[in-house]
Amino acid sequence: MHDFVARTEHRLTRFINERLRQQLYRDRARVEVTHWEAPDEPVSFAEATAQTFAPFEVGTPWGPPWGTVWFHVTGTVSVGWGKEADTRPELHVDLGFAGGGTGFTCEANAWSAQGTLIKALEPMNRYVTLDAGPGESFELFIEAAANPVVPSFNWYQPTPVGDKATAGTDPIYVVNTLEVALLDTGVWELSQDVDALRGLMLVLPAESTRRHQILSALEDMMDAVDPHDLAGTAARGREVLRPALESPAGRSSHVVHATGHAHIDSAWLWPVRETIRKCSRTFSNVIALMDEDPDLTFACSSAQQYEWVRDHYPELFERIREKVAEGRFVPVGGMWVESDTNMPGSEAMVRQFVLGTRFFIDEFGFEPKDVWLPDSFGYSGAMPQIARAAGKDSFLTQKISWNDTNTFPHHTFWWEGIDGSRIFTHFPPSDTYNSHLSAEELARSERQFREKGRATHALVPFGWGDGGGGPTREMMAAARRKADLEGSPKVVVDTPAEFFAAAKAEHGHLDTWTGEMYLEYHRGTYTSQHRTKAGNRRSEHLLREAELWWTTAVVREGATWPKEQFDRLWKQVLLQQFHDILPGSSIAWVHHEAEQHYGAIAAELEELIAEAGRILLGAGETPFVLNARPFADHGVPALGVAAATEPRIAEVASSGDGFTLSNEALLVELDANGLVTRLFDRRAGRDLLPPGQVSNLLQLHRDIPNEWDAWDINSHYKQVTRDLTEVVSIATVPGGVVIERSTGASSITETVTLDEAGLHLDFDIDWHDRQKLLKLTLPFALHAREATSEIQFGHLARPTSVNTSWDAARFETVAHRWLHVSEPGYGVALANSCTYGYDTLRTTDGDGNSVTTVRPSLLRAPMFPDPDADQGHHQLSFLLVPGAEVGDAVEAGYAENLPTRVLAGAHGVDPLVTIDNPAVVVEAVKLAEDGSGDVVVRLYESRGGRAAAVLGVGFEHGPVVATDLLERPLATGTRSPLVGQDRLELRPFEIVTLRIGRA
Repeated sequence: MHDFVARTEHRLTRFINERLRQQLYRDRARVEVTHWEAPDEPVSFAEATAQTFAPFEVGTPWGPPWGTVWFHVTGTVSVGWGKEADTRPELHVDLGFAGGGTGFTCEANAWSAQGTLIKALEPMNRYVTLDAGPGESFELFIEAAANPVVPSFNWYQPTPVGDKATAGTDPIYVVNTLEVALLDTGVWELSQDVDALRGLMLVLPAESTRRHQILSALEDMMDAVDPHDLAGTAARGREVLRPALESPAGRSSHVVHATGHAHIDSAWLWPVRETIRKCSRTFSNVIALMDEDPDLTFACSSAQQYEWVRDHYPELFERIREKVAEGRFVPVGGMWVESDTNMPGSEAMVRQFVLGTRFFIDEFGFEPKDVWLPDSFGYSGAMPQIARAAGKDSFLTQKISWNDTNTFPHHTFWWEGIDGSRIFTHFPPSDTYNSHLSAEELARSERQFREKGRATHALVPFGWGDGGGGPTREMMAAARRKADLEGSPKVVVDTPAEFFAAAKAEHGHLDTWTGEMYLEYHRGTYTSQHRTKAGNRRSEHLLREAELWWTTAVVREGATWPKEQFDRLWKQVLLQQFHDILPGSSIAWVHHEAEQHYGAIAAELEELIAEAGRILLGAGETPFVLNARPFADHGVPALGVAAATEPRIAEVASSGDGFTLSNEALLVELDANGLVTRLFDRRAGRDLLPPGQVSNLLQLHRDIPNEWDAWDINSHYKQVTRDLTEVVSIATVPGGVVIERSTGASSITETVTLDEAGLHLDFDIDWHDRQKLLKLTLPFALHAREATSEIQFGHLARPTSVNTSWDAARFETVAHRWLHVSEPGYGVALANSCTYGYDTLRTTDGDGNSVTTVRPSLLRAPMFPDPDADQGHHQLSFLLVPGAEVGDAVEAGYAENLPTRVLAGAHGVDPLVTIDNPAVVVEAVKLAEDGSGDVVVRLYESRGGRAAAVLGVGFEHGPVVATDLLERPLATGTRSPLVGQDRLELRPFEIVTLRIGRA
C-alpha cells in the first residue's frame, strides 16, 4: 500500500507540473509593445499617455529601483479563437515576477485606452480579461512599478535599496511574457478540482479512508484524461472527480468564515507614495473579481487608504462606493490606519477611531462595529474601553500567534481592559491574515481552535497581503469546492459581521483575558528609529496645546476654528502611527519622510499656538506663562495663562573629586565620572541608592537579534555589556553638571540638573554605533513587586520578578510618559520626553536587600531594513521624582512633555474648564467635530480608583452632555458618569467625553 501511495503521488506531481499547468492556455499570440519611462516619481495616466513611446521587445530589461515604466500594448484576438468552446482571451503578463511574492516585487496596473483602471498585474495575478472578440483589436496601457525586492534571504541583511538615493539606477527586471493567450476554462476548472483534492489528501492522516479514496479518485482521473489533449478530455476528468468533491462534510464540522482581504501596510518596505498605488492595484483587482464572481466579499480597513483612492483614483472610488452599498466591499476597523497600539498617546488613539469611523459614515453611510488589527505588535490594555467608547463591539487580531515563548490560550474570548470594559475578541486559529484557503491552512484552523466542543466558528481572512494583492479567482474556486467537503472544514464566504454574529450566537460562556495582549516578539520596536518616535510624541502634545488655545480663543475672543488645518495635521500624525512606521520597522525612505513631516507639523503647530496666544493675550510686553497641562504650575492654573515667575534652581558645589546638587527635597552626589553615588530624599529621610551601587550609568549592549533586525531584541543582548563610566569632560552649569562621554563611535553629552520638580537627566547624543543597544541604568533601594507603566488613559502594572515563562518573555516592555516603582509607603517616578522601551527587574544584593533596577532603552542601531537606522543626532530627557505616588508620576509625565511657554501680552486668561479632583485629568479640550461650535472636553480617572469631581465651566454655556468618542449622546440605558449638570462619578480609569453646548 505504501508503495502504491508514493507512486501515485509522484505521478500526480508530474502530471500537474508537466501537463495540467502547461495546458491552461490553448494558444498564444504576439502583441505590439512600446514603452515610456517616467523620469522620476509616478505620473498620472493622462500625463503618461501623452508622452512619446518607443518600441520595446519582450526579454528586455526595464525599470531602475523605484522607477515606473508605462507599456502600451496593442493586438488582435485571433479569428480562429472564436470557434473554441470553454475559452476566453486574456492578456498574459510576466514583468519579471520571479524575484518575489505578490506585493514584494514588481507589480503593475492595467488601464484601458480610455483611462479606466482595469486591474493589477502581479506574480499570482498575471492576466487581464480582454473585452474583445474574435478578430477584434484591443489596446491597453500597463503602469509597471519597479519596486525592488527589499527582503533578501533573511530579515537582517543590510541593503541599500530602501533609500531611493542609494538604490541604484540600473534596470532590475526583465519582461518575460507579454502576449495574448486563450485560457482553457475547462482545463482551469480541472486544475482547481485537482488542487482542492490533492491539498486535502496531503493533510489527512496517512491511513485514513478518506485520504485513500481521494488518492484513488486522482489516479482514476489521470487514467481518464489524455495528457496530450487535456482540452478535449478535461470534462471527462472532472466527472471522475465529482463524487470525491461532492462527498459532504460532517454535521459537526468546523466552520470557517472566509472573508476576502488584502493586508496593505500603509508603508513598510516601500514608501507611502507606493502604498497609494498598491491600494489602487488591490482595490481594482477586487472590483474586477467581484464583477466576475458574485460570491466574493472583501473586508478592508484603514480610512486613510480609502481617502487616498478617493483623491487619486476617483473613478475607482465610485466603483468601490457601489460595492459598499451592495454589502460586498466592507469597511472594517473604523480606524484611520491599522496603527500600532503600544505607543500612540491617549488622544491619538481616540482620533484613530474618530477620524476613521467618521470617514466611513460620511463617505459610505456605514459604521463599522469591529476593530480590525491583525498585524500590530501587541495590544494595549486600554484598547477595550477605547473601542467600546467608539461604538465597537468586536475585535480581531492575529499577531499574537507569533509569540516566541508562550502560546496564547484562546481564539474566541472576552478581552477585558484596565477599566473593566470587555470586547468580544477573535483570534483566527489559522494563524494567518493572508490565507490562500489551502487545505493546510483550513486544517490548522480546525486543529488549533481552542474552543472546540463549545464552538465551531472561526474566521479566516484570505487574499495576498502585506504588500497587497487581495483574493484571486483560484482562491474563490477553492472556497467553492471546500464549502461542504468531507475531511475539510466547511467554508462560508461572508463578511466579518456575519462571522461575529454566528460566533456570538453559539457562545454561552467565554473565557476572559485581562489587561494587555503582549506580543512576545518584536520588542525592539519600542526603541528603533528614535527620531520617528520623538516626532510622534512631540506632535501629539503640540496638537493638544494648539487645540486647547484655539478653543479658548474661539470661546473668549470669537476666533475662527481652523478645522481643516487641524484635520490635516491629525491625519498626518495618525498615518505615521501605522504599525510599521512608528515602531521603526520600515525602510529608510519611510523614516526620512516621517521625520520631514514631523518637522513641518511642529513648525505649523508652533505658529498656530503663537497665533492663538496673540489673540488671547492681546498686545503688550508683560511675559505670561501658557500652561497647557492639566495641573497647576507655580501659580499658573491648569489649562490657563498667568504672569510668569522666576524658577528656583538647586545649589551646586564641588565635593572632593565630584559634585553635590541640593535643594529642599533632594541631595544628589556625583563622582568625578558623573555617576550618581548618593540620592538622598530629605523629606523622607532615606537613601535611594542600594549600598555599593551607582546610578545614571549608561550601558552599551551588543544587539544582534536572531532575525527581524529592526523589530527584535533577544534576551541574549544582556550577556555582553560595556559600562560607560569614563568621561571626556565634566563641568558645572547653573543647577547641575554637564558630562561628556564617548563610546568610541558615538559622543554623548548629558546635563544633570536639580530643581523643584526633581532630578533632570537630559541627553544630547551623536550616535554612530551599529548593532548596539544603549540603556540608562537606575537602581533603587526598593522592594517593588511591580513596575507601573503609563498607557493610554491609565497605567498597567507588570511583575518585576520572573516566576513564569510569561514573566520571562516580558523582558522588555513599553511605557508612555512615565514609569513608577514602589514598595508600600514609598515610590519613585521616572518621566520621559520621548522614550518607550524599558526593562525593570527586582533582585537582591549580597545582604538580602531588595534592589529594583529601571533601565530605559535610549537608542538602537539595527541594520535592516534601514542600514543607517538611528545614525546621527538625538535628544532625550528624563525626570526622576523620588517620594512619588502614582498621581505624582502622572503629573511629572505631563510636565516633561508639555513644557510651559512664555509669550508677551497684556493680560492672563482664565481656563475654560476646571476639575476639582487631581485624580481626574483633562486630556483634551477642542471644538466638536460637527462644526456646531460646542466645546468637547475629554477626561479620565488617572489613578485606578473611583473618583468624584466637579466640572467648572468658565464661560456662558448650555447643557453639558456625556457622549461617546464620536461626540454622540450616550445610548439610552447606558450608565452616564455625569450625575448632575456639573458633577461626575468615574470608575477606575474611566474615559469621559463631555459636550458643552455654547450659549
